[in-house]
Amino acid sequence: MRLIVSASLAALVAGCAAPATRQAVTPVQPAALGLVATTPAPAVAPAWWRGFGDPQLDRLVADAVDGNPTLDAALARVAQAQAVLSTRRAATEPEATFDAQGQLSRLSGRYTIPPPFAGSTRFVGTGLANLSWNLDLFGRQRAAIRGARASAAAAALDLTAARLALAGSVVSTYLDLVRAEAQAGIVQRTIEARVGSLRLVDVRIRNRLASQLDRQAAATLLAQARQSLVRARSDAVLAKNALAALAGRGVDYPATIRPTAVRLDNGLPLPAAVPADLLARRADIAAAQARIVAAGEGREVARHAYYPNVNLAALAGLQAVGIGNLFSLDAGTVGVGPAISLPLFDGGRRRADLEGAAAALDLATADYNDRVVGAVREAADGIAQVQALAADRARQREVVRGYAETGRLNAIRASSGLDSRLDLVDNDIRTLDAEQTDAALAVAAAQARVRLAVALGGGFDASQDLAR
Repeated sequence: MRLIVSASLAALVAGCAAPATRQAVTPVQPAALGLVATTPAPAVAPAWWRGFGDPQLDRLVADAVDGNPTLDAALARVAQAQAVLSTRRAATEPEATFDAQGQLSRLSGRYTIPPPFAGSTRFVGTGLANLSWNLDLFGRQRAAIRGARASAAAAALDLTAARLALAGSVVSTYLDLVRAEAQAGIVQRTIEARVGSLRLVDVRIRNRLASQLDRQAAATLLAQARQSLVRARSDAVLAKNALAALAGRGVDYPATIRPTAVRLDNGLPLPAAVPADLLARRADIAAAQARIVAAGEGREVARHAYYPNVNLAALAGLQAVGIGNLFSLDAGTVGVGPAISLPLFDGGRRRADLEGAAAALDLATADYNDRVVGAVREAADGIAQVQALAADRARQREVVRGYAETGRLNAIRASSGLDSRLDLVDNDIRTLDAEQTDAALAVAAAQARVRLAVALGGGFDASQDLAR
């Protein structure tokens, strides 16, 4: 009999083997993307934006991290993932409950209840303490715990990535404000110079040394400069409003933003080529890796559903017919023993669950591959933009110097009576445009360094973030 029972159980478990599944998508390897070992690239500081040397920028980043609604949602997802992990862990622990019930019932006279209770109306009461424990003999719950742990790690890494993206948005928007202020300063100085020029023309007209045509030229230049000032101030207002939105604040917040003090040319320590350890630098890539782990454990949970579920159950309490009998010693009941559950026929549900879990693993892997390719492109684009803007700024400074020298020589000729001030209009307009472009390029170069810092993962440290 023992041999028959053992053979039957062995055949039952063997028949529970899950069908084989094949992973259709595999993770892309760094070498396939050209991430080969090179000279170690400099690390990006955790608070990399402090390199710009503006305490107000530090405050704005802190306010955004503290109050942005996007981060609130990410924090909620972390809490949710931690709750799921706690639920999975609790499923492996013994569970105790107490159930009590009492009701007035007419007991059947044609059933198992003997006289004198049969056919009478009596109080029937129960009070039971129950203990159950899922033994997890085949590791299904352990796989679920590992998957929940990986999902919680992914949610925490998403929060880190969201903080980096938010800091990058704040710094880039703040640099928009820096550009608007710089252009407003250039235009303000131009306006002061053109007001002086207009006064000088009026003096020359009174002395019959200039004509109304000269005055019209000077007035046109002044109007053009004032128009540029309006645009620059409007850009500054929009940048402050954007900073308020990033910080999750209201219309009173822009008033707390004072003039900027950014040192644009303060260089962040950034590489000249895509670093080989790029993937280890980015929290979003680590989150995608954690989701692959979670999906793999989910597939194991679905696979283990083919094996028996064995529980250990026990109960102790009172059961009786009649209130008086409920509290007698003879009303006591005790039970203990194992319970096994295995669905034999489910219409293909378990197979469908396993195939769905395998597809989820492929989807997580495909998402990882997409993020990896995107990360490499972002880093490569960032390095190229930093280098291109550096060259562009050098050429633009030559343009500014050229227009300034042309303007100086034209002014000498006009003051000597060799040229009309009308001849200065075109060069003066071009000079203002060139100076504004130079200011814009300086900010664009700083913003390119910001994008590159974000593309390199900011100050993410996998060993520290994953240990938390």
